[in-house]
Amino acid sequence: MESIEKLFENIWVRRITMTLVVIIVNVIIYSIVAHFINSREKKNSRVFSNKKNRTYLKMFKSIFRYTMIIVTTLIVMQIFGIDTTSMLAGVGIVGVVIGFAIQDALKDIIKGFDIISDSYYNVGDIIKYNGLTGKVLTIGLKTTKIQEVISGNIISIANRNIEQVEVVSGNILLSIPLPYELSIKKAEPILKEIASTIEKDEDVKDVEVFGLTDLADSALIYKIKIVTTPEQKGLVRRRALKTIVSTLEEKKISIPYNQLDVHQK
Repeated sequence: MESIEKLFENIWVRRITMTLVVIIVNVIIYSIVAHFINSREKKNSRVFSNKKNRTYLKMFKSIFRYTMIIVTTLIVMQIFGIDTTSMLAGVGIVGVVIGFAIQDALKDIIKGFDIISDSYYNVGDIIKYNGLTGKVLTIGLKTTKIQEVISGNIISIANRNIEQVEVVSGNILLSIPLPYELSIKKAEPILKEIASTIEKDEDVKDVEVFGLTDLADSALIYKIKIVTTPEQKGLVRRRALKTIVSTLEEKKISIPYNQLDVHQK
């Protein structure tokens, strides 16, 4: 017992012990908060049923993590005799220099708050960036993580690049070229039949026939709009195109294409 007391009389032993206690306590606090958020998310609680609420909570988790790291660091520095008060006061002096050095990181953080407050997109939305389309998994202080819909790869996007991000809707606009020889009176029932078949797809919410929209060089262009979820957009589009081609083949209607006539003298 006396040996233990003598051991703790050593200032470095006390400092290391206090440091370990601080780190363990802060890790436990962070783990409890993170576990609470993750468990509610997995259970699809009422709070997480709303995309914006999920986004806010994930942002809070990111901010809380960085805050705990900073607080733990400052406490440990104080334990080792570093005057954190004077150090923090001096931050204002070097703040401008550091600001220039980390200006991209600051842009990311500011844009991260803009994404949330202005609802550019939320967790669960499908977005398109630099030719890649993916589902938003998290919106952090510096980056947005998405899962690419085709490959399943996880991609990080710097929040400062928000101007280059497009939110993908669930609408699909398809053009159906029909020959000039086919009258509008005969074409409209065929379009309704195509729409009716596409609408039977379990991933399709609605189909709207726009009718004749353009007079092309070799065909009359009709359009239909299909409403689905952004996640199923590619799959639904492929099924719809297959339905269009199959229906026209059944009706013995050839799909027009550009032809080049060559005349010899």
